[in-house]
Amino acid sequence: PQSKPASPETSRYTTHEVIIFHFSRSQISVRQEEPPFLEPLSWRFPEEPTKDEPHFPPNFELRTTVAPDSIKVICGDNSIRVEAKRDLLGIGVLVQTADAQILIFESELHGCGSQLLMSEEAFIYVFTLLYTPSPLGGSPIVRTIDFSVSIECHYRRKNDVSSDVLKPTWAPFSETNASEESLYFSLRLMTDDWQFPRSSTQFFLGDMIKFEASVEQFHHVPLRVTVDSCVATVVPNVDTVPRYAFLGNNGCMFDGQLTGSSSRFLPQSHKDKLQFELEAFRFQHGNSDVIYITCSLKATEAAANVNATNKACSFSSGWREASGIHHACSCCDTDCRAGTKSSLTVKGKQQHTLS
Repeated sequence: PQSKPASPETSRYTTHEVIIFHFSRSQISVRQEEPPFLEPLSWRFPEEPTKDEPHFPPNFELRTTVAPDSIKVICGDNSIRVEAKRDLLGIGVLVQTADAQILIFESELHGCGSQLLMSEEAFIYVFTLLYTPSPLGGSPIVRTIDFSVSIECHYRRKNDVSSDVLKPTWAPFSETNASEESLYFSLRLMTDDWQFPRSSTQFFLGDMIKFEASVEQFHHVPLRVTVDSCVATVVPNVDTVPRYAFLGNNGCMFDGQLTGSSSRFLPQSHKDKLQFELEAFRFQHGNSDVIYITCSLKATEAAANVNATNKACSFSSGWREASGIHHACSCCDTDCRAGTKSSLTVKGKQQHTLS
């Protein structure tokens, strides 16, 4: 049967719908049977970029590390002074104000955590300067590092001294922060009451010649002074004859034992001072009434024990030690250095002329 023609709008819609349907199926069929890409793709991922090696100029030199000259040390009589630049590391980064309000440090030699070391030649006071940086601003970073600097003050231990007090000479070490100074020994003639130095060196036979040996403490730990030996001669040379060694063997007063005199050490009430008295005498065949007395003084740490090599012994019906440690004198009739280890001591010589 003949259908009724559709309206233009309906016909247009229906035709359009059919075309779309068949076109889609046709295209799907064509794509499945005849792929449009028959040849392989020529595109590839690009190669990774390469970097040229750095080329230094002919005269280029890497910077080498140089020790900064940023700390100055002054070792005084009884204290140490350390002056530190704010650029402690020498890299142009200053120590923050929050890290160090002051960069000048002063301390007594036996304070601020110092250590005392001893060698045959010197007392050495060792300090450690520590620096710990704080974070920059509110960040967790720093641009300097924790570090420590070892600082040393050296003081000579051995000197030959005359009747005058030896003045210290300062000579800083070139490679370490250190300075040197001498100990002050003294051997003086004293008045009969031991109150003042004796101005006259003239004595009569039968007089008691009174001596006071001492060592100044200053910056050092407490020290004990002893008299190792004393020799009397008619000229200022201890190796001549006639000579009389009335004190020796590391602190044994032989005169009382040899001659029956009253020569003796007095009880030692202060460790840095030692008093002794010698009965006046003259050489039998001497042509001069002048006598030279040369004594060797020694200082050790006051805390060290009185022993065979550090003592002050007198003889009066037996050996007696000035501080009461009498067994230390048991070697006075033999050799007090036999079988003992050499102790670390400070020595000096003093000479007096008597007439």
